[in-house]
Amino acid sequence: MKRGTLSALTDQEPLFRDLAPAGCYVALRVGFLAPEDECNFFPSSWIRHYTVQAFGLRDPLIRWAASANGAARWSAVHLPDEAGVLAAYRRHGLRFGCVIGLPARTARSRKRSFGLFARNDREMTNHEIATLRATLAELHAPNRDALTPSQAEVLRMLSEGVRYKEIAHRLGITEGAVKARFKAACDRLGARTAVQAANIAQRRGLL
Repeated sequence: MKRGTLSALTDQEPLFRDLAPAGCYVALRVGFLAPEDECNFFPSSWIRHYTVQAFGLRDPLIRWAASANGAARWSAVHLPDEAGVLAAYRRHGLRFGCVIGLPARTARSRKRSFGLFARNDREMTNHEIATLRATLAELHAPNRDALTPSQAEVLRMLSEGVRYKEIAHRLGITEGAVKARFKAACDRLGARTAVQAANIAQRRGLL
């Protein structure tokens, strides 16, 4: 689990913190060992402990999410837990929660999304779980209209190693205009730099 996010996932932070006040982790379109986008609002102490103990490969909630299509309360997940991960969740105040797993949207992508959401006061209601699942399902679908053709064009050139000055020359525009397109693309993709935007766009198949 990594802390933070560089995507529109942050737009859902108020909802996640309201329904899962003890913390949550969301991973969108998980490829080879890494998601395209993720956010982690679990307590820092739990993130450190989880990382040091290498729970990621032994967490029954993660295993459930990797194969299921739907949602379940943590208390309803009865997979083997030799490492005592669920007990560790509880010791860190993460006593209740739900796990959501969504399958790949197409046979070609083969990328799943999942989320872990926690409370420390009570079980989540059916309505809360349904709201989180619907939100995650919406985030699961990559937005292929996220970039304009001109924004995709400059990102494509950047990903091919073309420098700003050469991009401007090829397109017959100023370097200032090139930078403006990169800035707009960064805003749309939630990226901090043009290189980061190009990487995100490539992973999402937008180029």
